Amino acid sequence: MSKYEIIIYWSKEDNSFIAEVPELPGCAADGATHKEALANVEVIIKEWIATAKELGRPIPQPKGRLVFA
Repeated sequence: MSKYEIIIYWSKEDNSFIAEVPELPGCAADGATHKEALANVEVIIKEWIATAKELGRPIPQPKGRLVFA
């Protein structure tokens, strides 16, 4: 499980849950359930970091904030 803040919300437009990682620009995933969106975004976080490393881009350190709303 990543230490990055993840925001999960329902998107009526997409008819799915969206999981966004504000600290990693453009890093997001969707899923039919909260659980699926969270599992999908964990994969995307790893891919985002791997791509940033390949391109020599900085990788933000997680702020470690965990908020449940």
